[in-house]
Amino acid sequence: MTDRLPAGVTQGKQGQSSDAKRPFILGSTLPALLLTAIFLLLPAPWAAADTITGYTPIFRAGHDTTGTLQIAIRRFQQNGLPRLLIVNPATLATATVKESELNFDRPAPQANLKATPYLRALDRHTAPPYRLQNHGARHADLPVEGFFLTVDMCPSGRPFEREFFTTVTRLPQGKEGPVPMAISMSGRWLQQHSKELAWLKEQVSAGRLAITWINHSLTHPYDPKAPLEHNFLLKPGTDIERELLATEVLLLENGLLPGPYFRFPGLVADGRLIRRLRELGLIPIGADAWLAKGETPGKGSFILVHGNGNEPPGIKKALALFASGHIHLLPLAWAFTAPASP
Repeated sequence: MTDRLPAGVTQGKQGQSSDAKRPFILGSTLPALLLTAIFLLLPAPWAAADTITGYTPIFRAGHDTTGTLQIAIRRFQQNGLPRLLIVNPATLATATVKESELNFDRPAPQANLKATPYLRALDRHTAPPYRLQNHGARHADLPVEGFFLTVDMCPSGRPFEREFFTTVTRLPQGKEGPVPMAISMSGRWLQQHSKELAWLKEQVSAGRLAITWINHSLTHPYDPKAPLEHNFLLKPGTDIERELLATEVLLLENGLLPGPYFRFPGLVADGRLIRRLRELGLIPIGADAWLAKGETPGKGSFILVHGNGNEPPGIKKALALFASGHIHLLPLAWAFTAPASP
């Protein structure tokens, strides 16, 4: 029983929920008592640390208890307590807080909001003209002295690339602190690889990795025979709301923070999907150095490899780059905020 996720969400004007009583609902037809019995019998590795309900998109600026400007992008209940997922528009860092801890009474001027790195990146990378493939941020917006490693975890039955991740933890810069990387997580991989996910979490807890979690859709639909215009999330019949939001729920239930980003499966999207992403407050993340496709990274590049065992050539090239000693990895947020480079 791996699919116990919400099936839909409603959205009103300006990113507000059109019906607070209609957030995510369970998509099962099994009787409630039977569902409860099944979940209680699940083995420990599959059990979520927390239960998220009422997951609803919003987009509202407020100030936290320190007076710092934050933007709430999701409202939900965690173990029955009302909480918010917030984005710091200056740093793009996300956090969850009690709903009562964000003060919406002191509005921020629209001009000030639009000038923040988060809103600038969101507006820039969701603007037309829309590309069918690889729309969005593909390279740092400002000059940086380093590279951005993004690792896709599409659904896969193959063993994940543990040697690759271990090599990242052992890069020379790891002597200075955790090595930054971004992982594009699909919900299905997360559900089917609990032990591997636990290992990744251990690397973070041990101070070896600093992971930014990118939403990569729930099921990552793909038809090898379909053209791009009708493939991946553009496949007819795809439940877009569920694909865009359910992985965030899974991350939160497993004690992980979703970043304000989304990577489209296959890097494929159309204007409708991009506009919806903008409404949800998510920056589309592309790549200009998909290593398995022979693309060569330069400073500021978004490097793309697959850590799910599906693309060994890309991993091989990444390991060669690491061995060269010329790769210094940066946190993904620095692509949009560009603090002083190391």
